[in-house]
Amino acid sequence: MLILGIDPGSRVTGYGVLDVSASSPRYVASGCIRTRGDDLAQRLAQVYAGVSEVIGLHGPGEFAIEQVFMSKNADSALKLGQARGTAIVCAANHGLPVSEYGPRQIKQAVTGGGAADKAQVQHMVTAILGLSGPPQADAADALAIALTHAHARRGLITQGSFGGSKRSRKGHSWRDYRPS
Repeated sequence: MLILGIDPGSRVTGYGVLDVSASSPRYVASGCIRTRGDDLAQRLAQVYAGVSEVIGLHGPGEFAIEQVFMSKNADSALKLGQARGTAIVCAANHGLPVSEYGPRQIKQAVTGGGAADKAQVQHMVTAILGLSGPPQADAADALAIALTHAHARRGLITQGSFGGSKRSRKGHSWRDYRPS
């Protein structure tokens, strides 16, 4: 079973793929989808195409993404939300169940503290997955999201804490309730 983690962004969207079929998660791939141009609609189309390409290449069975957090810059928060929505629609169109995790929950699951900075997340992702070097920051965040989902699947973290997953207590995602 492969999990695709996504750290959304309108300029850079990080992705991380983990194999969770063994007793501990194993690194498969990670990287960044970098968009070009100033037209937001075109950048969102590039995010969709990039996520679709990663899904097609790796064939994950589950999809995890970071929830939107409030920002001081409303315009940036709106663009982030649109990139996030684009990635979710792409996953849904590929038939993947979608789980969402809050930033504090991700940091807590990976570093043990909900206030960790990007460097700490990068360091712990590198250590947990036994990587030879740290992945780029956005890719490390995406791997942290995938690790959080892997922990949630195994019951190692409580879903719903820290503003966490949008799955219900019975483990159903929002996709389970879509109209026929």
